[in-house]
Amino acid sequence: MVDNRYGAFIDPQLTVGCLGNGILDGLTFAVKDVYAVAGHSSSAGNPDWLRSHNPSKEHAAVVRQLLQSGATLRGATHTDELMYSLGGENHHYGTPINPRATGCIPGGSSSGSAVAVASGSVDFALGTDTGGSIRVPSAYCGVYGFRPTHGAVDMEGVIPLSPQFDAVGWIADRMDVLQKVGEVLLGFGRMDEKVTMSIDGNLELRDNLQKNIVDPIQKNMGTLFVATDCWDLVAPKDVSILVDGLNRLRTGADHFLKSEIAREGLKVWMDVFRVLQGNEIWTTHSAWIEKVKPVFGPDIAARFSWAASLAGKDHSIAQNKGKEISTQLCQLLGEDNCLVIPTVPGSAPLRGGDLRQLEENRSGAMMLSCIAGLAGLPQVTLPMLSTNGLPLGLSVIAGYGQDLRLLSWVKEIWRRP
Repeated sequence: MVDNRYGAFIDPQLTVGCLGNGILDGLTFAVKDVYAVAGHSSSAGNPDWLRSHNPSKEHAAVVRQLLQSGATLRGATHTDELMYSLGGENHHYGTPINPRATGCIPGGSSSGSAVAVASGSVDFALGTDTGGSIRVPSAYCGVYGFRPTHGAVDMEGVIPLSPQFDAVGWIADRMDVLQKVGEVLLGFGRMDEKVTMSIDGNLELRDNLQKNIVDPIQKNMGTLFVATDCWDLVAPKDVSILVDGLNRLRTGADHFLKSEIAREGLKVWMDVFRVLQGNEIWTTHSAWIEKVKPVFGPDIAARFSWAASLAGKDHSIAQNKGKEISTQLCQLLGEDNCLVIPTVPGSAPLRGGDLRQLEENRSGAMMLSCIAGLAGLPQVTLPMLSTNGLPLGLSVIAGYGQDLRLLSWVKEIWRRP
């Protein structure tokens, strides 16, 4: 049984031995409590979900892949209710303790996974990322996190939130481990044809993107773009810290360019994302909610109530804007460029904030996390420390399908003296 002194695990006794040998030999991992593990009942962060669903009959696809590559499963970790939060404070199961920012929230919804890694309980952990649920807790807990290209990693056996944005993600305390997990999951991964059609119907580009998922090119990035409107969200005292990381990344790019990324404003992008996500969340979970009538915490209940209000309305404006943003970003980054942004506006907020404060924190994070989400792009978050010793996150977003190249490039640059 793993050490659960930080409250990361809902089931610390869950153990599954490796099923083979490979590049993950000797490593241990945990899974967010939304992944199917044979014989285990997932809670999705809510007791009513746990009560109304049977134990899984087999492992989720990615769990099998990791076990077959030599890793051992050690524990199921806490999540926010139905993954619909970025805070990590669960009304029913409590809040995992952030090991690197005591008194602050761990971030969600992959709260337990980030805490399990930050506390040293496991070598890496699986989470999911729909609106930032890998990237935000990774930044708040001071660890590495990766959200892949949407559709690049198999979601079979994972409880959904909003399928058009849901992605398997993983967290580690070492960049080389983060990359190794990527080699396993992206090597087995496949691009969903419906997802790749979002790249403007360009068959040649889609073929190249598919190739690069399993055949990364080892070279400098072409242009490193710095989104000035994203950096404007960061407190001045933290900007200088993040700039140190930015300067390290610049050494691996041929060109460097500062520019505004969202002419309409990042809030417009966030609102588009929230509408599209919220509408699909209600479509995905309304039948279960109306049948079971689950008890939610106040913030989650308010969020589902808002999502329900979107049902049956015309969302064509948001859909068209979302496609426009996706096309803009994919064309900007292509196969050779990257975008560097803060992962979140600052260090983790204090635990126990009121609903208004929770929503303010969530909105600030989502203005940054919606960028990769809207375009389905891969994003890695890198840990840094603020002047007061609290974790900060710096992120790199690469072009569609450039997952393994991004991981390889960041690992090489980040280990340079």
